[in-house]
Formats: sequence, C-alpha cells, structure tokens
Amino acid sequence: MLTDKQISSFNKQFRGIPPEEIIAWAVNLSKQRIVTTSFGKYSAVLLSTFQRIDPMVNVIWCDTGFNLPETYDHAQYLIEKYNLNLYTYVPKETRASTEHRLGFPTADEPGHKEFSEIVKLEPFRRALLEHQPEVWFTNIRVRQTALRSSKDILSLSNEGILKVSPFYYWTDDDLDAYLEAYELPKNSTYFDPVKALESRECGIHLE
Repeated sequence: MLTDKQISSFNKQFRGIPPEEIIAWAVNLSKQRIVTTSFGKYSAVLLSTFQRIDPMVNVIWCDTGFNLPETYDHAQYLIEKYNLNLYTYVPKETRASTEHRLGFPTADEPGHKEFSEIVKLEPFRRALLEHQPEVWFTNIRVRQTALRSSKDILSLSNEGILKVSPFYYWTDDDLDAYLEAYELPKNSTYFDPVKALESRECGIHLE
C-alpha cells in the first residue's frame, strides 16, 4: 500500500487540507475499503461526507448491545438518511449472559478485558476477516486519547491496514460548526461501555 516514508510525507502534505480532499484521494487507493462508526457524538460528520464522495462504501458498525436508546435512534436516522451500505456486527454472547457472568466491569475491574473482547473486539475482528479491507476510514482525532494523539491523518493498523482519519486535527468546535452548517444531528448522549471515559481507548484501535 504505502511505505512509512510515504505516509510521513503525505501526513505533512495533508495537514490543513479539507477532509473531503483527503477522502477523495484515499478512496482511489483500493476498492477494499471500509468506514467504521459507533454512531457516536460526531458520527454524522464522517458519514455525511462519504455520502457526497463514496456513498456505497461499506460501513461497519460493531453494536455492543449496550447502546442507549438515543444512539439507536441516531443510528436509524443516519442509516435511512444516507441509505448506508451498513454491515452490523454483534457479540456472539447475549447481553444478558455477559452481564450475568461479568456484570458491567469498569476499565479498572476484573473482567473488563473479557468484557471488551466479547462486546467489541471479537465482532470487529470478524468484520475485518469478512471484508479484508486495505483502507480503513475512521473519525479518530488528536487529543481524544493518548493512543490517538500518537497517530496522524494516515497511520497503519497492527494488521497493516491503512487508516485514514480525515478529521484528525479538527476540534469539537470545528465539528459543531460543521453539524450546524449542514444541519446534522449530534448524538450528545453517546456512551461507550468499553471505554466509559472519553480519555480511554475504545479497543478497536488497539487491534
């Protein structure tokens, strides 16, 4: 795909370039491409942008089963609005069974690693196995977590997949202005059961 040297060079070039231009460049790299979404707070930003550039891109949602009702409403709205080419992956174990065995462990409690594996990591690995992406579009941004702050617009996953984060340097204010300009909804109540705190990593970007 791209060498480390090329990635470094492109990251310097892309700093300050509109996300739409980054996406338009990256979609030409491979037909095997995916967008991941949690239908979180700013999910409408990336998904709406793709609607204008690559509307049939495969959209991957790992639904943990622990989302709030507002997130399911938000997801349904965006799925219908953009006719998303959506692939949903859910845990192999039911929520009731997981809660019975493990409860709802926080990141500092025993069982959290297994909990994360069940509700998010295994479903995501299944998605990667089925889609075999070479390019993975994400909405991660600098300052969200320590891990994400160590990345850039372009980075490589542990599997060698090129991760493209076109809004990497955007702030919350930037994204709020985007939502307002395009009259898009914000999922303000989004809650991730794996990371719980916004300063923690959700898991799939560690893969």
